Amino acid sequence: MKKINIILFYNTMFGMPLSFSAADIPDDFIITTDRRFMRDAVAVVFHLPTLYPPLLSKIGRCLPVIYPVLFRSKRLVRKKGQLWVAWYMECEANYPHMRCPSFMKAFDLTMSHHLDSDIVTPYFDHELGTLLREPVRDKTDPQDVCAFISSSFHSSGRLEYLAALMKYLNVHSYGKVLRNKRLENDIGRSSKMDTISRYKFTLAFENAIAKDYVTEKFYDPLIAGSVPIYLGAPNIEDFTPGDHCYINVVDWDSPESLARYIMAVSQDEKLYQSYFQWRSEPLRPAFERLLKQRKEHPFTSLCGKIKERIL
Repeated sequence: MKKINIILFYNTMFGMPLSFSAADIPDDFIITTDRRFMRDAVAVVFHLPTLYPPLLSKIGRCLPVIYPVLFRSKRLVRKKGQLWVAWYMECEANYPHMRCPSFMKAFDLTMSHHLDSDIVTPYFDHELGTLLREPVRDKTDPQDVCAFISSSFHSSGRLEYLAALMKYLNVHSYGKVLRNKRLENDIGRSSKMDTISRYKFTLAFENAIAKDYVTEKFYDPLIAGSVPIYLGAPNIEDFTPGDHCYINVVDWDSPESLARYIMAVSQDEKLYQSYFQWRSEPLRPAFERLLKQRKEHPFTSLCGKIKERIL
């Protein structure tokens, strides 16, 4: 009789249901969120940003005590041979316990946006390759620059940079931060993407600056046919689908000089169109590899990694 291996998701991503189909999981594995299977599971997955939120908030920045409090307590006992998996998409800059070596050493595998994770989960699906090949919609009554920033996380300095940029540039800000425009008949993502498609440029400012932390902020404008003005990962080139597809804030010595360049590009159609040449060229090999990785559901990959380690 075939042994059934249980993977327990101790907590889910911000309380949301797990998203997968039965076809994604090998027939010798079961995925559950029922903590009664804690001792029976071959692997336990912890979503780190929402792990013990009340306790973490109480501990605050006292990082050295997080590991013993969480993982040497009677409530969480690791059975012999059990793998523990760190799961997250968020940046460590916004979650102090995720920057603590004594906390992170409790985990055997990582499933995250980092390119060196055991299971790499960047901020896009395999279908992005198809979306990036769709024709750019003609801009009727085009506007220059839009922004969608709502999160209170801003260790990147993006709020300050946006405020400074708005002194020199007419930015239509639709988010909760420095809002000066509102979406009419807002029905969610489709409204946002339709709006972005009308603008020549979109501010793609991450909430933190860290290696590999490249989110939908960068990809949404590319899909919609707007040029991203990017503030974020120092290795953004590792995540770009083609050459000359965005404007990097770090290439300019001030918001004023960046604003002058954006206005110059906006007024020069040939220069502006040069930011779309990549769409008619082959995708970068490194980006193709990332797309190929996303063809397999991350939970499928997780099962494979578990088999490699203990089965």
